Amino acid sequence: MNWGSAAEFFAMGGYALYVWGSFGVCALLMIAEPILVAKRRSNILQSLRRERLAETLDNHE
Repeated sequence: MNWGSAAEFFAMGGYALYVWGSFGVCALLMIAEPILVAKRRSNILQSLRRERLAETLDNHE
């Protein structure tokens, strides 16, 4: 496609809401996913540390 101006480009031929909305949702998900994965990972590691500590305390008794 060939746009005559920046305004025409951002209007996307009348589909701007759908085009830019989908780009926005995609960008949001691409930012949120690594954050959520890191949080899940830290929670799992913390749970494993607690489990290992509980096992070592049980073995000492």
